[in-house]
Amino acid sequence: MNDRPTTIGALRETGYRTRSVKEEMRANLIAALGDGRPLFPGIVGYEATVIPQIENAILSGQDVILLGERGQAKTRIARSLVSLLDAAVPAIAGCEINDEPFDPICASCRYRIANDGDAVELVWLTPDRRYTEKLATPDISIADLIGEVDPIKVAEGRYLSDEMTIHYGLLPRTHRGVFTLNELPDLAERVQVGLLNVMEERDVQIRGYKVRLPLDLFVVASANPEDYTNRGRIITPLKDRFGSQIRTHYPHEIGTEVGIMEQERSEYVDEGITTTVPAYMKEVLAELSHLARRSPEISQRSGVSVRVTIANYENLVSNALKRALRLGENAVVPRISDLPAVVASTAGKIELESVGETSEERVIERLTQRAVLNVFNRTFALAEFDALLGAFQRGATMHVSSSLPSTEYVKQALQIPGMKGAVAKLGATGNQAAIAAAVEFILEGLHLNRKLNKERGETRSTFRG
Repeated sequence: MNDRPTTIGALRETGYRTRSVKEEMRANLIAALGDGRPLFPGIVGYEATVIPQIENAILSGQDVILLGERGQAKTRIARSLVSLLDAAVPAIAGCEINDEPFDPICASCRYRIANDGDAVELVWLTPDRRYTEKLATPDISIADLIGEVDPIKVAEGRYLSDEMTIHYGLLPRTHRGVFTLNELPDLAERVQVGLLNVMEERDVQIRGYKVRLPLDLFVVASANPEDYTNRGRIITPLKDRFGSQIRTHYPHEIGTEVGIMEQERSEYVDEGITTTVPAYMKEVLAELSHLARRSPEISQRSGVSVRVTIANYENLVSNALKRALRLGENAVVPRISDLPAVVASTAGKIELESVGETSEERVIERLTQRAVLNVFNRTFALAEFDALLGAFQRGATMHVSSSLPSTEYVKQALQIPGMKGAVAKLGATGNQAAIAAAVEFILEGLHLNRKLNKERGETRSTFRG
């Protein structure tokens, strides 16, 4: 805004009061809670578990470590914390570390104020400029995070003992902001030691200089539980300096997984084509991920990310879209026969417990069949299909294929007693592509319940009594 003070003197006249980052976030959180405003838009499934713990940590002024397997929104939560920062805060213009106007900590700003006093110019920092994120890797050095002597400044004639020779690292450059360090255990132990003062005494020391930088930071770290607790890849004193350790988790409910999947998937608008994904197909994809997270064949140490569900959703829709384009149909509805498309989007995101005994494809196929069976049994009771099964016992057959036009399903299905009512229960009336998908779901569910035989061919499968 144009009416914001542009010098330290003008700021002083407004009565502006300095607040630390944690005071600022705490005050904004209190205001948000009082107003009933949502704090973490886009974070689904943590309303009763993770979010209350984060709120407690902020109200307590504690740094946070988010502990969880991959794909549990740890980074998104950290990025969302900037919403608790003020819309704009003043800083000394040209300062590398966003110095506070009334109490600067770097030598350069102290020198400027000593010479120019209240005439020193200000800039106003928005929340996005007060957030830094770093992925921890073994090659990160103390210089990267904290700072190092700048040889160019020394070559220009400064003495090594001059504080002005320092090139600041990421932590000082995030002064008065939120610093996020992802995958903390991957940081070398000697670098972890360098974080101890930042976490507790709130200062840094560079190259043995008698330089004290009392940094004002809110620190967030993330880690996989396997690395954090069992392998000992993080030094104990650093663990002790995080005020709250908050355990994230995968969605507990199928509905939550479906909500995340719909929210996060890539969505495109194709002119002249209408895409509809039945609720039962979404549920199958979510159930597949939930089963994978409980499967003894899949390593649970690395987890089964929600990204698996999202990528499976995208591939399922893409496979159905290809069929519609080839057949000249303008309605896209994924079917059970499209489920093999999820193998490619699942295989690279899971790790098998034992290598060589069974293939990823076979494990995924078995889990997919169980997912379809579970969803079918939650949707229907077998007693509802007495008439339909009777028709199959009397010789009725049904052909299905991922490349079969929807009109063929409608023709076949209407001839079998009991099929029309079951299809209607799934809400598939009036849309031929939706009817085709419903028919496949019903037939596959009855087959998996051992009520129908399924003969698999190269291009199509046949269901018989």
